[in-house]
Amino acid sequence: MSIETLFATLEQAAEKPLESARAWKQAHGTRVVGSFPMHFPGELAHAAGALPVILQENHDPITVGHGMIYPFYCGYTRSVVDQVCKGDYDFLDAIMFGDHCVQVLGAADVVRAKLPGTRVHFYQLISSMSDPWSLGRARETFLNLKEGLEEMIGHTIDDEAIRASIKLFNRNRQLLRELYDLRRSGAAHISAKQMQLAVKSSMVMDKAAHNALLETLIGEIEARAATAPAGVRLYLSGHFCQAPKVGVLDMIESCGAIVVDDDLYHGQRFISTDVEEAGDPLDALAGWYLQRNLKVPCPTRVDQNADWDGYLLDAMKRSNAQGMVVLMAKFCEPHMYYYPLIKKAFEQRNVPHLLIETEHELTALEGLRTRVETFVEVVKRRSSTRRAAA
Repeated sequence: MSIETLFATLEQAAEKPLESARAWKQAHGTRVVGSFPMHFPGELAHAAGALPVILQENHDPITVGHGMIYPFYCGYTRSVVDQVCKGDYDFLDAIMFGDHCVQVLGAADVVRAKLPGTRVHFYQLISSMSDPWSLGRARETFLNLKEGLEEMIGHTIDDEAIRASIKLFNRNRQLLRELYDLRRSGAAHISAKQMQLAVKSSMVMDKAAHNALLETLIGEIEARAATAPAGVRLYLSGHFCQAPKVGVLDMIESCGAIVVDDDLYHGQRFISTDVEEAGDPLDALAGWYLQRNLKVPCPTRVDQNADWDGYLLDAMKRSNAQGMVVLMAKFCEPHMYYYPLIKKAFEQRNVPHLLIETEHELTALEGLRTRVETFVEVVKRRSSTRRAAA
């Protein structure tokens, strides 16, 4: 199977996630459990015999759900509400909600009201990550999730089943990190769009099927001789719940840049941390929840040991990136509150970065293109000046 065919298969699932999940349910007779990003452990739903699917923002204009939620909520929450109002979630057997911002809570209320016959589980994960009781509170939440899933399926979920799911999910994260390593090193030319498709499809596909595709894809990429692409090496940051629009990613790379790394949720943030495979599985999942905030800090969590702006500066050095583009979803309060610290840290160190605010309704890209082209030229000149000084 060619690289192009493999990415086309991943794209089919990534761009039509509900259609893909519905087809899987019909073909395999399994339950489908939808979840909100970013902190739900899909391993528990998988161990319950269900297909875990992270609910995605879709590309359709927001119409039916427009009057059900505030217009100053982010595109992701407005899109989710619109989808539920159109009946797109009717086939889901359960939905798991998190509590990482007020807007998600508002969307959850609408989903509850619109799907009275669907199991809707709400989990409140402790947001303070470095207190002595944080691990215990996280485990307690995951125990409640497990019990809710057991009620749905009518029997207990065996610890060995959870461990098997953890091992499968770890393998998936490891394979995706291999793709990142190939791109970061220049051993393979993987576009920002292709990398996003690989991660996004993982969020909605059966993990065993996805692993098989990734193993074949990595083998094909390694077998094909690749020339490191030329261009300004950029790092992408931001976008916690929804995937950046493919048009924006393509536009950035068409301006003479190559994206070499990121901390996007549909990227490194999702795959950064594995779960311990031995011992009590709920303890392992609780530890994963806390550790991933140190691997890739999240502004929706509070951790005295995490430093997002410092992490970004270090990550840029590791990936040999020359500049950073911050993709901020409009009305994303956690990102808006934290961005000034990033801006200050990058300006103090004279590291070039560009802020792009994105919306669900994709606006004309020409204005953004001018800004990105200007930014790429600035990065080129600064890099040339540093080389001359050295």
